[in-house]
Amino acid sequence: QVLLVESGGGLVQAGGSLRLSCAASGRAFLINTMGWFRQAPGKEREFVAAITRSGGSTKYSDSVKGRFTISRDNAKNTMYLQMASLKPEDTAVYYCAVDTQLGSQEASGRIGVYDFWGQGTQVTVSS
Repeated sequence: QVLLVESGGGLVQAGGSLRLSCAASGRAFLINTMGWFRQAPGKEREFVAAITRSGGSTKYSDSVKGRFTISRDNAKNTMYLQMASLKPEDTAVYYCAVDTQLGSQEASGRIGVYDFWGQGTQVTVSS
């Protein structure tokens, strides 16, 4: 069992920045790839970014590439998402997710890869 808790969400003006954190506990030693997903009202959950355990592979959705940066600190069992140049269309609930089974060497954007999820943190970007 892995428990994930997101933090850092809030209200920000367009063009602003936020940093999200995802703290893992429980059997965190099992965690391989970590990822961020988001879900806006009335829309399906979508991939945002992912990072492998070593940090050697990262992946971003086209909509956030160049604006968001994913990182992790394995000693702290924590993942981060630095978000810059935020747009109103970035408004969503952001979820942290981890893979404890596959251990791929390449970061994946497929929802099915991830077997534990956090409760989410709201990010609202005003225009």
